[in-house]
This record gives sequence, structure tokens and C-alpha cells, in this order.
Amino acid sequence: MKTIFCRLLRDESGATAIEYGLIAALISVALIAGASTLGSALDTTFDGVGSKISTSTAGKL
Repeated sequence: MKTIFCRLLRDESGATAIEYGLIAALISVALIAGASTLGSALDTTFDGVGSKISTSTAGKL
């Protein structure tokens, strides 16, 4: 019984799986945050371009 318990204490395969899961979760959070920031910046850019286009074509229609 003591040898089984010692062998379980030395087994790190579960810890490795948990570490990989945590790394994947952190990468996912970073990707979501980056995509959100990029989306906001693109939205602002396209709004600015759209307003410039509408003001430049307003007198020509």
C-alpha cells in the first residue's frame, strides 16, 4: 500500500495536463482581448472614413 501511495505522489501526468490546459486558457484570453481591441480600432477607423466620404459626397448628389 505504501508503494502505491508513493508512486501516486511521484506521478505528474495529471499536473502536466492541467498546465497545458491553463496555457491554452491564457492564450485564448489573450486572443479574445486582442481581437476585441482590434475590432474597436477598426470600427473607429471605418466610422471616420465613412463620415469623410459622406461629407465629401454630400454636396455632389
